[in-house]
Amino acid sequence: MPQEIIGLADWLQTPAGHCVAEWECAQFQRAVADVFGFHAVQLGLPALPTLADSRMPNRWVLANEADLASAPRDGHVSAWADPAALPFADSTIDLLVLPHTLELSADPQGVLMEVERVLRPEGRVVLSLFNPLSLWGLRQARGHTCARMGLRGLDRLYLPSAGEFIAPWRVRDWLRFLQLEVQTQCYGMYRWPVHSPAWLQRWAWMDAVGARWWPMLGALYFVVATKRVRGMRLLGPAWKPRRQSVLRPAAVAMPMDAPKTVKRVALYEAPAKE
Repeated sequence: MPQEIIGLADWLQTPAGHCVAEWECAQFQRAVADVFGFHAVQLGLPALPTLADSRMPNRWVLANEADLASAPRDGHVSAWADPAALPFADSTIDLLVLPHTLELSADPQGVLMEVERVLRPEGRVVLSLFNPLSLWGLRQARGHTCARMGLRGLDRLYLPSAGEFIAPWRVRDWLRFLQLEVQTQCYGMYRWPVHSPAWLQRWAWMDAVGARWWPMLGALYFVVATKRVRGMRLLGPAWKPRRQSVLRPAAVAMPMDAPKTVKRVALYEAPAKE
């Protein structure tokens, strides 16, 4: 793969990129199909149609100006926006999809803070990222190391050089800190990192074996989280009548030397019958 191909959108046109896009589209299809609401937003990578199977009426694709030309033309609104400063009010979005947005951002924690701000309570965020602890990630790290050492021939990168890959446990810690509860997490793409389409197909059997024997070493990982708001309590309907207390007479004990003219009754507060 040429060293000058650094963009993820360009890398998806390579044989390995086609395999990644196919796997990720299948994951996004299952994740967004059962999420109901009104507003869904995809942040970054418009070349990957992550919201194609969403049932929400309002869907947006927000990307930078360079990616607007590759945005899908299926009726969705595409615009430029900074993922760390989203143009939405607080608690207004039902679904946010981030295909490799965190690792391509200069401030991934700031992006997640914006995600938490605009998400409605019980809203969902779906993320896909490259796994640095995988065969693909190790080959990428070897290319960076050889490039710093000046070793020609061994400095070719397998994955896009733009961005910084983030370990899965770091993403989980960030989500937990923002009260975004992880619902599901899965890994994929265990085949050997080669460039030839034929050899990628020959190593496809490793996907099933890897998912069984070394599941956390997949080249990609996929996370679905839900925004939880602690301390919320659902209120009943406002028209429901309240119980009112009334005063009723009741017999009480009186001293034996009390005057006979004193009525031996008292009032106490008792709930009215419904």
